[in-house]
Amino acid sequence: MKTKKVGLTGRYGPRYGTSIKKKVLKVERSKNAKKKCPNCLKDGMSRLSSGVWMCKKCGTKVAGKAYKLK
Repeated sequence: MKTKKVGLTGRYGPRYGTSIKKKVLKVERSKNAKKKCPNCLKDGMSRLSSGVWMCKKCGTKVAGKAYKLK
């Protein structure tokens, strides 16, 4: 369940406190945001695993940070 204030972290309900949920929300928004491929310059990068990103359009695999591409 999503709510207006907590967004994706609404699934935790009343647990863990607001400050931790805000930090998790920031990480998850950056992780799930659309990212440009350095090869074809289109929004198609998706996270395969921690630090490994793959473009859906051209199939390029790139190493980056755990939750951010750059």
